[in-house]
Amino acid sequence: MPEKSIPRLQLTLLSFGFKYNEPPAASLVFDVRFLPNPYWIETLRPYSGLEPAIADYVLRAPESNRFLELLDPLLLHIIAEHDSQHKKELCLAVGCTGGRHRSVAVIEALKQRLIHLPVDLSVSHRDIDREE
Repeated sequence: MPEKSIPRLQLTLLSFGFKYNEPPAASLVFDVRFLPNPYWIETLRPYSGLEPAIADYVLRAPESNRFLELLDPLLLHIIAEHDSQHKKELCLAVGCTGGRHRSVAVIEALKQRLIHLPVDLSVSHRDIDREE
């Protein structure tokens, strides 16, 4: 009889804007409205957190680095526990005010930090294209 394979954990990284409500399916929600906001820089405002200039503006701040340093071991622990218990899904949501700049940059940074894990990783930027 063939051995039944255990499906890998589906890890979803989701950015969103608090002004459009929290995502109902999120397992964990982190608020990054304390990070520097490119919205207030007129030349940066039109672009999203997918743009290198926006990601750099958000992520180069000491508070951003510290947040990611502290979050890494917590996420690795939570992901390992979910996986060891054969949980099917884990949705990590990161929110900022509009879901266009800070949360997107942080989710993209987390994707790079977690991409090596043996999980099915997906990324969604729920509010990136919403009008202000």
